[in-house]
Amino acid sequence: MAYAKWIGGFLGLLNGGILGALAGFAIGVIIDSFSDDNAPVATDGDASGSGTGNMQQEGERNGFLFSLLVLSAHIIKADGRIMHSEMELMRKFLRNNFGEVAVGQGEQILLRLFDYHKRNGNDLWQAQIRQACDEMARVMPQEQRLQLMSFLCEVAKADGHVDGTEINSLRQVAVGLQLDARVIDQMLSLGGTTLDDAYKVLGLTPQATDEEVRKAYRKMALQYHPDRVATLGEDVREAAKRKFQEINDAKERIYKARNL
Repeated sequence: MAYAKWIGGFLGLLNGGILGALAGFAIGVIIDSFSDDNAPVATDGDASGSGTGNMQQEGERNGFLFSLLVLSAHIIKADGRIMHSEMELMRKFLRNNFGEVAVGQGEQILLRLFDYHKRNGNDLWQAQIRQACDEMARVMPQEQRLQLMSFLCEVAKADGHVDGTEINSLRQVAVGLQLDARVIDQMLSLGGTTLDDAYKVLGLTPQATDEEVRKAYRKMALQYHPDRVATLGEDVREAAKRKFQEINDAKERIYKARNL
């Protein structure tokens, strides 16, 4: 599967460094175990070929999770510090979505990535992240990449402050994933309560026309609809639904202010 190829490729690109850090850690087994409890169960009435579909969905889910861990390590270290609040957010995400066993396994992967970064320096790390993003962009649909960026923004916000280095790193990742860097400003404004926040969510200014507001909302509604990430599992779909509701809330604030 494409996901398995890029994961293997990413590990290979690290020239053995991360493989050494992960020595004794069966990475394939670990990633597979994250989704064992969430994998669809075939029934007697399943049509032939459904197993292939289930394997594809599991591959997408595992690829998404591994992408999340790699890029979360990058964002967590962006400001030079590993904050307890950011790590706790990762633990909570893994616990809620993949079970208690996944918490320790995911944390060990993150710690090994941090160690690789520390031992090999920032220049090599940045190069590896760029290459990893390029591979993710090749195999992940846009809606999955957007959901990935949405979660990375939550990681950056976990300590209550997003500084310039974190914003720059988020934009770097967005561009590497072949997304518009402006999506970062939109995502960081999600959950805000002001009219200005609402305009930022839609990527607009208060000077936008009513038609521009409608067009921007329709575009986001299509891009961020939770059904577009359904193959990643119900937990990821639920996270997407919460983001979708925040987009709708922003739209409603603007519509109310304009009497639309």
